[in-house]
Amino acid sequence: MARATGPHRASGSRWRLAVASRTGAAVLAGYFLAWGCTAFLTAALPLAKVDRVVFASLPSFALWCVAAVYAFAARSAWRAWAWPLGLGLALLLPVLLFPQWGARP
Repeated sequence: MARATGPHRASGSRWRLAVASRTGAAVLAGYFLAWGCTAFLTAALPLAKVDRVVFASLPSFALWCVAAVYAFAARSAWRAWAWPLGLGLALLLPVLLFPQWGARP
């Protein structure tokens, strides 16, 4: 059985490191994105506080799955980390800058 060679086949240790990095991006950066989405929607939805938390938590699980799929579909491990972390920060930043926005009953 012939092994693939050329620029598309990385060496064994580099390949393992790339897979480990993408797995970390899927778990950690995906969680950060889901957390940012939950915080943003909890502050933004026009519902009672308990309902906001419940309705904000539900789509975060789907978003985490999308981030995990993206981590392995991205062109590079750098992009697998950058996009979920950037989007999570963009969603979390308004909540951190304006804490009174989500403090309503």
